[in-house]
Amino acid sequence: MQIQQLNLVGSNSPALDQIGFEADLILLFASKGFQNLDAFLKNLRAAQPKAIITGCSTSGEIIEEKVSDDSVALTAVKFEKTNLVFEKVMISDMANSYQAGMTLASKFEKADLKHLLVFSDGLHVNGAELVTGMKEAFNDTISITGGLAGDGPDFKSTFIIAGDEILENGIVGIGFYGEHLQVGFGSKGGWDSFGIERLVTKSEANVLYELDGQPALELYKSFLGEDAAGLPGSGLRFPLSMREKADQLPLVRTILAVNEEDQSLTFAGNIPQGSYVRLMKANFDRLIDGAEQSAVITKKIVDQDAELAILISCVGRRLVLNQMVEEEVEAVRDVLGAKTAMTGFYSYGEIAPFGQFGSCELHNQTMTITTLKEI
Repeated sequence: MQIQQLNLVGSNSPALDQIGFEADLILLFASKGFQNLDAFLKNLRAAQPKAIITGCSTSGEIIEEKVSDDSVALTAVKFEKTNLVFEKVMISDMANSYQAGMTLASKFEKADLKHLLVFSDGLHVNGAELVTGMKEAFNDTISITGGLAGDGPDFKSTFIIAGDEILENGIVGIGFYGEHLQVGFGSKGGWDSFGIERLVTKSEANVLYELDGQPALELYKSFLGEDAAGLPGSGLRFPLSMREKADQLPLVRTILAVNEEDQSLTFAGNIPQGSYVRLMKANFDRLIDGAEQSAVITKKIVDQDAELAILISCVGRRLVLNQMVEEEVEAVRDVLGAKTAMTGFYSYGEIAPFGQFGSCELHNQTMTITTLKEI
């Protein structure tokens, strides 16, 4: 596997001829503040006509141990023994997220499929339903990782990159085929729950209306105090821990939108009626430890030095860590080692199994890592 990385910043971007080989895959994690992305993509396609070019908008770009804004993190990869297939679907309505997942996964031949890497619109897709659709299409037999595109803390619009196209309301997948690719993955958070556990008494898919019979937004605001004025962005610092059953590992859910009229909260994933939720808040040290533990889990699956690591961390983590955000990336580096090239982005949701043998889920507020190595 050959890998070359470029950190592209406006007019000072390196020339594309610096990519010294004909790439099979070019990952682009792009800030919405990057100027002239359309023209850049057309130039990149001309320079690399055979490559799968894909990625998404971000809430921060990761390349090696650096976290940037208003840039593009470019990672070009040439595989020696692995075949790649690229597919995309469009989604017109969030209610169609399950079917979109089914449709995307069904485009991939299952024979010899090792892994599916997915990037999705971050605002118009129910990530939990998307994952459920993909899992059911694969009968839960194929590992899936990826993330939802970001838009900083603004929640206005996100996009997916498909070749030289910039697509809103799109979902893309890269299928990795062959027995010579080893894939590792891990996902951990590091948030602290507080307050009492509350029953979801009214919800529909990813829209929460009532907790313990009280209007959800009103109750949520009462916990946030002065921070309530900054919703939905401030909600990134106060996600919910959710469990459907007593013996179930809790999932974390992040707010995407609020509705003052019906006092509802819209989340990146489902909040089933009858489930239980608790408010969460950040613990700086535990967030860093969560990133480290994600890398440890990943390395247990592939106990060798990975060639490439794709880091997808939540925008909420970035807002809390603030100027110390690179510490979580450095914690991953300390585990994976200096030989592993690292790229990634800050997202509106992360997709990964719970562990080596766990079912894939939508996560929020985690550091999720995917590693690739050819053998």
